[in-house]
Amino acid sequence: MPTHSSSRPRLLRGLTAATALVTLAGGLAACGGDSDAATGTGDAASGSVTIGRLSNGAATETTLKVSEVKSISAELPADVKKSGKLVIGHGVLPSGSAPLEFIGEDQKTLTGSEADIGRLVAAVLGLEPVSRNFTWDNLFVGIDSGKVDVGFSNITDTEERKRKYEFASYRQDNLAFEVLKSNPWKFDGNYENLAGRTVEVGSGTNQERILLEWQKKLKGEGKKLTIKHYPDNNAVHLALSSGEIDAHFGPNPTISYHITQTAKSPKPTANAGTFSGAGDSLQGLIAATAKKGSGLAEPVADAINYLIQNGQYAKWLAAWHLSNEAVTKAEVNPPGLPLDNG
Repeated sequence: MPTHSSSRPRLLRGLTAATALVTLAGGLAACGGDSDAATGTGDAASGSVTIGRLSNGAATETTLKVSEVKSISAELPADVKKSGKLVIGHGVLPSGSAPLEFIGEDQKTLTGSEADIGRLVAAVLGLEPVSRNFTWDNLFVGIDSGKVDVGFSNITDTEERKRKYEFASYRQDNLAFEVLKSNPWKFDGNYENLAGRTVEVGSGTNQERILLEWQKKLKGEGKKLTIKHYPDNNAVHLALSSGEIDAHFGPNPTISYHITQTAKSPKPTANAGTFSGAGDSLQGLIAATAKKGSGLAEPVADAINYLIQNGQYAKWLAAWHLSNEAVTKAEVNPPGLPLDNG
């Protein structure tokens, strides 16, 4: 899996815009395309869920009070309700990805923001969360076959995917600019602020497409934007530290993670602004994904809205340093990345 880029076809891309993943050493061991993974479910049955557990500093461990809401669990399809389990799919084999989905410091427990929101939703639904980890392509095969009830794996809501799946949105799909903390430059949502800057971006990514569009506009205005590419994240971060580039343009979650990792270094970094992964005409969204017609999107969205209204949602995002991707409401099948998106 690439460290800051993606070239997968649109239907099978979880890495559109803000969804590229940082590969961790000691990632997940592949086993025939899928594997069961411990998720550190903790004491959910007693009315609480601990998030950020075993994250090796990627999150602030926080215990949240959350238990079954019977008016919402009553909406579940009969077969899921009867099973007593919510089978949650993740698509990060063979490598993990902080802060989204990765193996924790005990070398066996699947942790990350995606695993935790799945566990919180399961608690509201009164179900035992059972995580299954797959390669990216096999995650969708698992949903299609019924092996997985719902995918929580940083999946972008797209109109193409709506042909086969139903969605419950829970997070914005954002890109971000990472700069040295000492650099006062801000993007402020205005491409004209990139004039005269040198920016790194992953080759072949959605964010590169957006940056190239801005470069073309600036050129038409007689201004220059220099774009650079590097082979891996280490090279990107070295270029940023040395001043060879002004900013790195990439997925907001991985940038948020890197900012936490550099906080105590001689040259800490900061977020200089975000931008929707769907472009300037639509806010991209990350969504829980179930088979079309399964009847799961509605109760999952209601569970997320319960978490939003009662404060657990905000605490989950804050624990993982992703508060800048909050949504005000979970929606069932909201407008997604259009079919003609490049």
